[in-house]
Amino acid sequence: MKGFPFAELNASLNGVATILLTLGFIFIKINNIKTHRFLMVSAFIISIIFLISYVTHRIVAQGIHTPFNGEGLWRTLYYSILISHIILAIIIVPFVLRTLFLAFTNQFEKHRFWAKITFPIWYYVSITGVLVYFFLYQWFPSNVQI
Repeated sequence: MKGFPFAELNASLNGVATILLTLGFIFIKINNIKTHRFLMVSAFIISIIFLISYVTHRIVAQGIHTPFNGEGLWRTLYYSILISHIILAIIIVPFVLRTLFLAFTNQFEKHRFWAKITFPIWYYVSITGVLVYFFLYQWFPSNVQI
């Protein structure tokens, strides 16, 4: 599977998740619960597909990483985004699971409470996933790409 465009696929999945999260947020604001639920579950499924693709990419890459070629302020910005993305991507998993569980068990007051915490973190992780791709593969590309 070397040569497979994992980075592009993963960025696309993050982009789709961002769009679904945005639409889910809009639909809950206009009180369209059925569409909101569909969009948020879809975002969750896309995120699971992303995770499978990302882990597969790491296995195929066998420890090889794509170095960041930016310098100066760009380097600081990139690593700030990357580190916060990684930390929050780990932290968000139980938050998303809890928030979805509360929705599916009709515990809507608790769901709303947790969603106010979960949504901005999940949204940030989704957007920064796309940004990391652009930093590494579009704006400051490297010769080493797995």
